[in-house]
Amino acid sequence: MAEDQIIRILIADDHPVVREGLAAMINRRPDMQVIGEVADGQAAIDFFRLHRPDLILMDLRMPGTGGVEAISAIRAAAPDARIIILTTYDGDEDIYRGLQAGARAYLLKDTPRGELLDTIRAVHAGQRHIPAQIAARLAERVTMPDLTERELDVLRLIVDGKSNREIGQALNITEGTVKAHVNSILGKLGVDDRTQATTEALRRGIVHL
Repeated sequence: MAEDQIIRILIADDHPVVREGLAAMINRRPDMQVIGEVADGQAAIDFFRLHRPDLILMDLRMPGTGGVEAISAIRAAAPDARIIILTTYDGDEDIYRGLQAGARAYLLKDTPRGELLDTIRAVHAGQRHIPAQIAARLAERVTMPDLTERELDVLRLIVDGKSNREIGQALNITEGTVKAHVNSILGKLGVDDRTQATTEALRRGIVHL
């Protein structure tokens, strides 16, 4: 096969075993070649700038710069960059943020090998691929109201177990303002109390421990 027909792939994942397994599987295909492996988002950005791979397999959760930030930075520099998210996370907020950032496909790490390889070829050819269960979660998320940046700050502190007074001190706002934010958060998440808000935020991937 001509060299210019081979899909040159970068793998960005902080687990060495995952990277090695993916590379071994991909490199057995005559039309694909892994040209790099990195363990965090900033390294993915740097590698892309230097080597311009045809396609990136990007994990979402990595130390330092995460997958969503890396996708945004790479796509800002190269709007035609082809990126597939390959992750263990299926929260609707994770999916929404990843695709909003510019990923062309969203796959879970338990995706069958054949589907992963087919998706690599399809995305390289300019297509998008969103599996049915991911599309369903995305559709659910799109109808929900967004939390403001301040509400996200408050929600993270709620998940950390902070009281309204502690949240106010941390964010330099009054306790009354905190209560207003909490009420808005509960309404947007469709829950009744702080415990349910924590559970829902973690389930949907809005906040991570």
